[in-house]
Amino acid sequence: MSAPPSGAGNLPLPRWAYVPGVSEKAGADYETLMQIAALVPPRFQGYVPARHPALRYGIMLNDRGYFWEAQEILEAVWAAAPQGGRERILLRACILIATANLRLRMQKPHVAARMLGEALGEIDVLGMRNAGGHGFADSFPVARLAALIKAKLARPQLAVTDWVTLAAAGRT
Repeated sequence: MSAPPSGAGNLPLPRWAYVPGVSEKAGADYETLMQIAALVPPRFQGYVPARHPALRYGIMLNDRGYFWEAQEILEAVWAAAPQGGRERILLRACILIATANLRLRMQKPHVAARMLGEALGEIDVLGMRNAGGHGFADSFPVARLAALIKAKLARPQLAVTDWVTLAAAGRT
């Protein structure tokens, strides 16, 4: 097991990546996920900080292939995000991406493509909202993420290896 990147602090990685229908005997590593979910406040005030450890951890989980776990953590952050806020829209897109990635791993490319399309729709909605705050949605490179998703969706059929990493959108 490798350590998470410095942006996620000293938070432990789950002991395994849960895949519904495949790793049923082991189940999910709820013990580790509960430690991270405990970092999420009942409500964020105004916006979700881009450097919040649970948010960064959820993104890191997706990018390391822990797709089911990423959805769980990102959903906890989404639930605490301000209603009607830009972060909530971007978090929904990130959750859809993690879910699409999980469906790719489960060899369900058509479902994954539909979910990536929904994530792209959320990103389009985000683009129509006023920017200029200090939250996660204001610092995240959504245009690059949209371009990455469009490139994946332009393929004739998605493969298991076509999963979308969220950090890839931030690379230049």
